[in-house]
Amino acid sequence: MRQAAQILAALAAGLTFGLGLALSGMLDPARVRGFLDVAGAWDPSLAFVLAGAVAVSALGYAAARRLQAPAFAPSFSIPTGQRIDRPLILGAALFGIGWGLSGFCPGPAVAALSTGALPVVVFVAAMLAGMAAHRLLTRPPEAQPAVTDVPAR
Repeated sequence: MRQAAQILAALAAGLTFGLGLALSGMLDPARVRGFLDVAGAWDPSLAFVLAGAVAVSALGYAAARRLQAPAFAPSFSIPTGQRIDRPLILGAALFGIGWGLSGFCPGPAVAALSTGALPVVVFVAAMLAGMAAHRLLTRPPEAQPAVTDVPAR
């Protein structure tokens, strides 16, 4: 029962997120690229969407501090990492470059799949391939399958 509630809550949150992105126009990569074009025809609308997201997130964190546990899990999963290292910087740079070139980041790209547009499908496929490649290439040595020598016949 608890797992079904978690799935339904995640579905509701995802649908709300996707609807918010659609209503705000953030599924349009041209609008995102317009925001990033500070030297040209700058479109400030994304700044308002980001400010709204920060406000909602701040309210969520404030509410979480007052609760013992979330409704559908035994404890909160709040990130605690504070180290700024090479993988973080390279990942952030790669994210920014991809966002600037395509106008998509992962959440809006998944939501934009609902449009059926070929560039969105290609972007999401490439994103999933990149995630799979990262997982394969960055597994710790103990998690990688052992390679055994097979004697020649």
